[in-house]
Amino acid sequence: MKDNTFTGKNYGQYPGFLARLNQVRPELSLFAAVDWPELDTHGTVTPGADAKLVYNNDYVVNDLVITDITEDILRNQNPDVLFVYFGETDEIGHNHGAASPRYTDAIDVQDGYLGRLLTAIKARPAYATERWTVIVTTDHGHTDGGGHGGSSIEERRTFVLAQGPGIAAGARPVDTRLVDVAATVFRQLGITPAASWGLDGKPIQERSTDPFDSLYGSLTGRVDETGIPAGILGFTHTAPSGWSVINNAMGTGGMTEWRGWAFATDEFWSRSQRDQSRELNVRARGVFAVADSDEWADKAFSGTYDSTLVTPAYGVSGATRVTLDFTTLYRQEGGQTAQVQAVFNGGTPIVVKNYTADVISQPQSLAVAVPAGASSVSFRFRYTGSNNWYWVIDGVKVTAS
Repeated sequence: MKDNTFTGKNYGQYPGFLARLNQVRPELSLFAAVDWPELDTHGTVTPGADAKLVYNNDYVVNDLVITDITEDILRNQNPDVLFVYFGETDEIGHNHGAASPRYTDAIDVQDGYLGRLLTAIKARPAYATERWTVIVTTDHGHTDGGGHGGSSIEERRTFVLAQGPGIAAGARPVDTRLVDVAATVFRQLGITPAASWGLDGKPIQERSTDPFDSLYGSLTGRVDETGIPAGILGFTHTAPSGWSVINNAMGTGGMTEWRGWAFATDEFWSRSQRDQSRELNVRARGVFAVADSDEWADKAFSGTYDSTLVTPAYGVSGATRVTLDFTTLYRQEGGQTAQVQAVFNGGTPIVVKNYTADVISQPQSLAVAVPAGASSVSFRFRYTGSNNWYWVIDGVKVTAS
């Protein structure tokens, strides 16, 4: 869902986490309090709750009422999981904008409400023997002038704040996403999600092993791009250890940032050009690899974009099959090509897959038979084009079996 119409919702297959908890742990006491009624009428949050409060959109009044009642429940009852939604900051953001002092004032008020709830938790008689985790998050940002729903970073920016057992204080992981909230709740309750749930998230204390994220500390600022603020450090052409980029057939000139495969963050890449679907790169985390002939061609160039990203060599001795898993965002246009190739024992590349149509932020799993006598395999992602679209790769994992 991309807006408040809830078009395309599929809560039968992907229920809210309270509904899922009610399915797998019906003995838990679940509570929900919201003052945006759509979270109830559309079946988004409240299904599964044993008790719920649903108020209309008078946020100034109802945020306080929700705080009063939730505080009392925390002090005097024994809920296992609570979902509390405060709506005033969103309302102020719409009416006055994120740059308005009224917006920061509303945040201060809600911070006070949160403080009351934290105090109520710590005042519980059994607090010393309980394991409380508190997660604070938002589903979107706002423009300075007010409103959201577009492709800008300011509208799409979210945060996840968390405190609880196993969660390192002061950590600022680069690979955390909003979808990790539900997965974290399940982890803290000792619940292992079934594969059939189709969750994209992972517990926030679970660090990524994606080699691209190791580049975070070496990212640099813009060179030719003008729409990216100078202080945003978000790209490099230096591949992770064991990886390489082949640019022997790459054209000359063009935008420096995007000449051949680059490694970038969502903010840096998205700011290079709005409203060209870069915001749909929702399954990438932290740093990802991107080949973008569209942006490369925004400065005078000669020749064709032709660049190949190469993985390290992985051992396959004794295996009959090797599987390449990754996530991708791919947009097809004109004569561009995108190929995944396998190279066994440093030999001739074998085409594993050709992309000829858009693939919007989907996981990929490509199985390849291991030739007799092969002891190693590397994979190549070759992209060619000329002022066409782009290809994003992230979360690469190779498994031999």
